[in-house]
Amino acid sequence: MKPSVFVLFVVTVVLAGPPVGAERHMMQPLVPADKLAEARALKSPLPDSPEIVAKGKALYEGKGACFNCHGTDGDGNGPAAAKLNPAPRDFRHHGFWRHRSEGEIFWTIKHGSPGTAMIGFGPVLSDEEIWSLIQYERTFAGGHGRGKMGHGEGMGPMMRPGGMMGGMDH
Repeated sequence: MKPSVFVLFVVTVVLAGPPVGAERHMMQPLVPADKLAEARALKSPLPDSPEIVAKGKALYEGKGACFNCHGTDGDGNGPAAAKLNPAPRDFRHHGFWRHRSEGEIFWTIKHGSPGTAMIGFGPVLSDEEIWSLIQYERTFAGGHGRGKMGHGEGMGPMMRPGGMMGGMDH
């Protein structure tokens, strides 16, 4: 997708979107229930490094245009956020990182999030670029990144398939 076409698409999604709404509940999965196990199994092939974080920042602020919705500070209050319902995720919230695996976040960036304005960036970003973005996005939450992220097991009955949230329409 050419950058000009992508920008036009983002503007169209924002302008056509419903009025402002609250962010989805932090515990609600972003990945459809039938894809959750597959998503949770994904692991980043990239080492944690300042170079990868810098690449992720460049993608967040440039090619990925993530800041438009998620804000330059990752707070979910980017210039396009006011028109989105539900509101974009706040990457600064520790619960965002604690209650989902890095694979779930990867899947959502690549494929989008049903029921939201979050489109899939698989046609725009390579898998390596998506993993780089995740490393950068984790920096918004301080020490609540990898190692503190949920991995599906031990996350409580609400997060398991068939549990309270597993049975909800997402």
